Amino acid sequence: MMGPSHALSGAAVWLSGSLALQHFADYEQSPLAIAVGTAVCAGGALFPDLDLSGKVTRNQGGATVARTFGVFSLFVAEVIEKVSLGVYYATKLSRDPKRNNGHRTLTHTIPFTVLVGWGTTALCTAYGKWAVVGILFFMIGLALRGLFDRWAERAGWVIVTLTSAAAAWYTFANLPGDRGYPMIGLAMGVGCFVHIIGDMITKAGVPILWPIPIKRRMWTPIGLPNSIALRAGGKTEVVVVRSVLTVVSVLAALGLLAPSVLQRFNIDG
Repeated sequence: MMGPSHALSGAAVWLSGSLALQHFADYEQSPLAIAVGTAVCAGGALFPDLDLSGKVTRNQGGATVARTFGVFSLFVAEVIEKVSLGVYYATKLSRDPKRNNGHRTLTHTIPFTVLVGWGTTALCTAYGKWAVVGILFFMIGLALRGLFDRWAERAGWVIVTLTSAAAAWYTFANLPGDRGYPMIGLAMGVGCFVHIIGDMITKAGVPILWPIPIKRRMWTPIGLPNSIALRAGGKTEVVVVRSVLTVVSVLAALGLLAPSVLQRFNIDG
């Protein structure tokens, strides 16, 4: 899947999941909490693609998400890509092919998803909303790059960075302190998992079951058969999948926010 589809899928899953929790488990969230979770999940749904680096010194190449914060995010992507490639060669078996880069390896596995979710929760537990602000700054940038790809491309990484910083500061000023914010870690983990599922329905597949060996391969790509798999960036993804995800996101957001709006204006729902 392409970046906008990944980000939309993260937003749609978080909003629809929050709506389900509100209706079936009586778990209500403030509008700010919903916005924070949605932004983190949408950004998290792009996070695994930071394993595709480009030309750091030229601020070129790599995955779209790797150019979110200019040279800085390209450098982060370079590090993640090299670490992923190192893990690949350290654990590969005889039938695993040679690779020139680490894209769609470590960051596209269940252990990585669990590690990201747990690590985010640990940071938020230890440092409270200070950690939330840092995580939100990074995730909002990724989300903006994915959800508003054309705008972000035109505006440039400086504007994206400033917008992310402003949103993070607003959150810092309005979130209550002395909390662990475990939902942030959950949003990160869910976003990464949604990304993996999105890539599984494309032709290349992902090694989601690593480190379980399958037929003398440690990094076996798992995905749909080519006859029914989506082509990344094809019309089905761009028109059908994104339209469905947009509708789901809008309807879920309306369902979540409508009661608060009605109550604010003293309208009986």
